[in-house]
Amino acid sequence: MKFKAMKFVGAIALSCILVLSGCSQAIDSTEKTTEEAKQEKAAVEVIKLATEDWGYPSPFTHYSRGPGIYKMQMIFDSLLERDENGLIPWMAKSYEVSEDGLEYKFFMNEGMKWHDGEDVTVDDIKFSFEYFAKYPPVSNGVMMNGKEFIKEIKLEDDNAVTFVLEQKSAVALDTIGKVRIIPKHIWGNVTDPNTFTAPEATIGCGPYKLTNYNMEQATYEFTAFEDYYGPKQRVMKVQFAPVSDSVLAFENQEIDMVSVGTDLLDRYKADENFTVVENPAFWGYKMVFNIEKIPALKQADVRKAVAHAIDVNELIDKVERGAAKPGSSGYLPPDHIWYNSDVPKYDFDIEKSKELLGENTLGFELLIGNSSNEIKLAELMKISLEKAGIKIDIKPADTKTRDAAVKNGDFQVAIIGHGGWGADANMLKTSFFSSAKGGSGSVATNVIQRYENEDIKALADMQSKELDEQKRKEMVFELQKMIGEDLPMLPIYYTSGYTVYNKTKYDGWMNMFDHHSLEHSKLSYLER
Repeated sequence: MKFKAMKFVGAIALSCILVLSGCSQAIDSTEKTTEEAKQEKAAVEVIKLATEDWGYPSPFTHYSRGPGIYKMQMIFDSLLERDENGLIPWMAKSYEVSEDGLEYKFFMNEGMKWHDGEDVTVDDIKFSFEYFAKYPPVSNGVMMNGKEFIKEIKLEDDNAVTFVLEQKSAVALDTIGKVRIIPKHIWGNVTDPNTFTAPEATIGCGPYKLTNYNMEQATYEFTAFEDYYGPKQRVMKVQFAPVSDSVLAFENQEIDMVSVGTDLLDRYKADENFTVVENPAFWGYKMVFNIEKIPALKQADVRKAVAHAIDVNELIDKVERGAAKPGSSGYLPPDHIWYNSDVPKYDFDIEKSKELLGENTLGFELLIGNSSNEIKLAELMKISLEKAGIKIDIKPADTKTRDAAVKNGDFQVAIIGHGGWGADANMLKTSFFSSAKGGSGSVATNVIQRYENEDIKALADMQSKELDEQKRKEMVFELQKMIGEDLPMLPIYYTSGYTVYNKTKYDGWMNMFDHHSLEHSKLSYLER
């Protein structure tokens, strides 16, 4: 088998370098003095951040949304990691791909240790993939489109692992690279991982150990692992705890980072001690239609009638104070590297909505989360929808209840807010036909109930197997047009917003190339 060595700057990474809108931009552009540069490299004892309870951070017990996933990833490493530009070496120091695209060979770093002092071996790598195939984790799974895609895992020596695929895939590297590695000597005898919450369940080989978790108080503490093989930690402890008012907590130095709206920007931009970062718009709200529960929504014109009856600009102004971008009917947001702006537009137009609705009578229960933003969003939607003759009843629920209802199909129409919109364009496959399953339990995927479009399905499948970057990009652009024309799901808007931190305390923050949150990247806490 012929292999070719691969560089770690791929298509997504290069595009992120070229398309600045997809990367976070610091508004504060003051040149760092020599003293500031020294301070930036200095270790910080504790960073404190706001949180809710996102579950016990093992691969099987954390909650399926971003804050839960990324807390787990502080503890558990993977073969590859993500920085601002793309995939980078992590547990694997390099890799090769066979010319036929069916074999991926990873060469591992030496001297890796588990948090309990045991050596990390290639057997642990193989075991992790086989264990996750039998017991799927909450996120970063080993399935592709609901099926195992790895035919064989070969251990050729003490330092290399080769994955042989069933068929070539454009997303194989990303999928293999992000799987979290767990210790065989701990998990080998665990047959019910979803209930395994002993302290050993959070022994990983990542840069931080879990030193405190309190579900009732929703607190977490992660402490630097002294024998970490990778970059040295710049933050010795990362502590998470709930706060009632995040801006006030930031002002009182109870937390070290805060998200703010446009109304507070001038306040922080005027102070040279603060850095203000505009977040990429990779978190957003979408309206999900359950066409099995509301048969009228099987008609594309009825779905389009709903879209025309929603004043998205009003929602952005009144709910997000202008810090958001209108949803694209093609699903991928404007900050995505493969965003196609040439998709159908459904501007606010009550008369057009009535025309498309025709003789149909439409009413539905709108399931939402119980946050103040979602309630306000739904109330504004209700007013404009009813002007078009579309009657809705708003049903708020806590986030976990709403998410479970959507995943189980126990809803009529729902509003879902989530991140992940900057991920690989293969999300168009996992989200837009019901037979495709992603590798995650997240509400970001697999939420269109009984929707099938054979043309979309065929092109989505084709792009997922195309290894030529330009050809695949052309397919993805066409796929966005097709999705926009049929409108099986309605992206409402993508939030941008701003994050503020005190650079005199710590200035190591960074965004991953496909993600919107500085605190979610473990690289934010490490030397770089």
